[in-house]
Amino acid sequence: MKFRYKAVTKEGKLVQGIIEAKEASEVAVYLRNHEFLPIVITKKEERDFSKFLPFLSKFRSSDLIFFTRQLASMLVAGITLMDALRILQEQTQKQAMHEIIHSIILDVEGGKSFSAAIGKYPDVFFSIYVSLIKSAESAGLLDKTLLRLAENLEKEQKIKSTVKSALLYPAIVIIGMGIVVIIMMLFVIPQLSTVYESLQIQLPLSTRIIINMSNLFIHYWVFLIGSMGIFLFLFHRWHKTESGKLIFDDFLLHLPVFGKLIRQTILAEFARTFGLLVGAGTLIVEALNQTSDIAGNTIYKNAIVGVAQQVEKGIAVGDSLSGYSVFPPILVQMAKIGEQTGKLDESLLRASEYFEREVEQATKTLTTAMEPIIMVVLGMGVAFLIISIITPIYSLTSSIK
Repeated sequence: MKFRYKAVTKEGKLVQGIIEAKEASEVAVYLRNHEFLPIVITKKEERDFSKFLPFLSKFRSSDLIFFTRQLASMLVAGITLMDALRILQEQTQKQAMHEIIHSIILDVEGGKSFSAAIGKYPDVFFSIYVSLIKSAESAGLLDKTLLRLAENLEKEQKIKSTVKSALLYPAIVIIGMGIVVIIMMLFVIPQLSTVYESLQIQLPLSTRIIINMSNLFIHYWVFLIGSMGIFLFLFHRWHKTESGKLIFDDFLLHLPVFGKLIRQTILAEFARTFGLLVGAGTLIVEALNQTSDIAGNTIYKNAIVGVAQQVEKGIAVGDSLSGYSVFPPILVQMAKIGEQTGKLDESLLRASEYFEREVEQATKTLTTAMEPIIMVVLGMGVAFLIISIITPIYSLTSSIK
C-alpha cells in the first residue's frame, strides 16, 4: 500500500513524497526516525490522468539514461551520492521519477545500500543494472560503472531508434494504404456497383472481385472482425507456449532482410551487456545467465544458457560459443582472443561496436530496399483498382459507338 506524505525537515523545509507501508503509523515512525516532522499522511489514490493515461507518468528509458548519466557526472566531479541524488530530485520535472528518487534517498539515509534501494523498482532498474551497481559498490567504482552503464543505455537506445526509424516509413505507408482500401470498399465501390447493375453490362473479372470484396466488407464486417479477434487470441495463446515461441522466433530470424537486422541487434546487445558485466567483475557463468534474460529471442536465450552450462563445466567461452550456429565466427574469435589476452570484456565491447555498425548498415539496406518495393506494390494496387473501375465504363462507351 502506498501513502503520500508531507513533512518538515529540521531546517523547516517542506518535503513530500510517497512511501510503501502497511499503515499510516509506519510511515509516521519512518519519517520521525529520519528527523522529519509529519504533517499529512494520506493513502495514495489513483485519481489523476495516469490511471487512464499511464504513459504520461511512466518512467521511460530516456529518464533512466538521464538519471544514470547525470548521477555519474556528479560522482566523477566529486559530489557525494546523497548530494547528487538530492540535486537530481530537484532537477526532475516528472512526478514518477521525482517520487522514485525521493524513495531512494530515504532508503540510503536509512542505511540501505544504493543497489538495494534501486532494487525495489525492478520495472525501472532492470536486474543487470542493479547487479552492476552492487558489484561497483563492492569495488568502490560506482562512478566509473555508472558512466559505462550510461554509455551502454545510450547505445541501446540508439540501436532501437535506428531500427524504429527504418520501420516507420513502411508502417505509415501500409497503414495509409489500408485506410484508403477500407474507404474504397465501404463508400466508393458500393456506389459504382449500383451504377453498373443499373446499366446491366457484363463486368470484367477484376471488377467482380472488387465488388465481391466490398460486399464482404459491408455485410460480413462483424464476422471479419470476430475472425480476426479469434485468430489473434489463438496466436497469442500459441505464442506463449514453449514450442510456439521457438517456432515464431526462429521464423523471425530467417526473414529476408529483417532477419539479419534482428540477429545483428541481438548480437550487439549480447556482446555489449556481457562485456559490461565481465568488466564489472561478475562471474562469467552468472554474467551469461543474466545476459540471456535480455536476449528477447528464445533461440538466442537457449543458446546463451547452453554456453553458460558449458563454461560452468570448464570449457572456454570462445569454444562454447562455437558450438552454436547463432553466434558468428567473428564473435567466437573475439571471445577467444579476449580470453587469451585476459581482456575478454574489451574484446566483447569491440565486437558489440562491430555489430552496431552492422545494424546501421542493415538498416540502410532495409530502407533502400523497402522504398522501391512499397512503391511497386502500391502502384500495382492502385492500378488494379483503377482498371477495375474504368474497364466497365470503357466497355460501355465502346458499345455505344
